[in-house]
Amino acid sequence: MEPTYNNFYDGHVIEVKKNKAYLFTKRIFDMICSTIAIIVLSPLLLIVAVLIKIDSKGPIFFKQKRCGKDGKEFSMLKFRSMICNAEDYLDKLQNQNEQTGPVFKIKDDPRITKIGKFIRKTSIDELPQLFNIIKGDMSIVGPRPPIPTEVEQYTDYQKLRLSVKPGLTCYWQVMGRNSIGFDEWVKLDIKYIQERCVLLDLILIFKTFGVLLGDENAS
Repeated sequence: MEPTYNNFYDGHVIEVKKNKAYLFTKRIFDMICSTIAIIVLSPLLLIVAVLIKIDSKGPIFFKQKRCGKDGKEFSMLKFRSMICNAEDYLDKLQNQNEQTGPVFKIKDDPRITKIGKFIRKTSIDELPQLFNIIKGDMSIVGPRPPIPTEVEQYTDYQKLRLSVKPGLTCYWQVMGRNSIGFDEWVKLDIKYIQERCVLLDLILIFKTFGVLLGDENAS
């Protein structure tokens, strides 16, 4: 039988599958696919980088501390889609938060740049995370990596989403994104953790291509 590691919460057992063959295959798949994607998408990445520079002053990339497997922090890369001092305005915008739980998201965030709106809607802003995947901080498929200040507010149940390596895409990414409340988001992540396998990863990757064509729930 496939080895599992159990987390107990409120009388329920949450199984985290750690099949060595699956994890090895997943890592090799991550490295090969991410490398190929970077090479194939390099013209697009270059064009986006130039447009970001033209659109607003500041760096092309945005680095942010995120929590990975077991809460270990790492620097996650994104194309910058906001003004440089965006985080300075966060406290002033908290009363407009449209997401439940410890997550902050608003549909028409005034901090987003013109090119930022496009790369967010198409999820192009997330593509630099392919380098995080090659480095080993992330996987192609897995729960989205949260911000440390959000994790500080997590319940024990919500912390279960940190049981595996975070990913570039997941159930939340392809099933509605910002239209999904945080509690449902966590349930979807734990559903993935319990069911993950090569076939499920391939299905989620395939569905993600549809999101890249534009998602009305992205912001």
